[in-house]
Amino acid sequence: MSQAVGLIGKVVDLMIRRTVRSRFRGVYWIPPKTPLQEPVVFAPNHHGWHDGYVMYHAVTALNLRTVDWIQEFDAFPLFAKVGGMPFPADDPTRRAMTIRKTIRLMREEKRNLLLFAEPSLHSPPEVMPFGNALRLVAAHIPGSSVVPVAIRYEMAIHERPECYILFGSPVPRGDAICERTRLAVKALLDELAMKMRFELDAFQTLAAGTLDVNERLDMRRIPRR
Repeated sequence: MSQAVGLIGKVVDLMIRRTVRSRFRGVYWIPPKTPLQEPVVFAPNHHGWHDGYVMYHAVTALNLRTVDWIQEFDAFPLFAKVGGMPFPADDPTRRAMTIRKTIRLMREEKRNLLLFAEPSLHSPPEVMPFGNALRLVAAHIPGSSVVPVAIRYEMAIHERPECYILFGSPVPRGDAICERTRLAVKALLDELAMKMRFELDAFQTLAAGTLDVNERLDMRRIPRR
């Protein structure tokens, strides 16, 4: 099932994929171990500018049609053609409209939601308190699954950064779901850090990027006369 709607959607999809390919050496993930129960609310940490782009790769690879609340939506409204919805920080009326539309789509079409529940993009390592929107959506969609996601970026031994993604188990429903989901994301970030250090073979390539210049243009490969 395609995430892109129409020709414009395909162009935006291509733009996202080209950006990730040019900015990263690669994006790697460990997919969910079991099929996810739709509709799903994906709740990742929000430590990087590219979080939405790499999660777009993940949900399309999982073949899960997903909407995404975007605070800066008005800067590039064409994101609507790949599931983006407006969620401006300074307009509670539009936020409420987006929440109501999302609940309807999740109920009627089993659409999934990518929700960056922290109040803003920020530097690691903290995971800020999750906003009330997560509790609201979970309460109105009793059959939904709230799935924590950890995203880490590594900039060390390669020319470009690498990105790693790990999915957790659904958070049990009940009281304090926002805080319990936040704590699950924190624990998942720690688990991801350990896997990046000791279990790199466990990761699969989600999106190929651009190799280092010495890997692409190694002059030692040129035959000598």
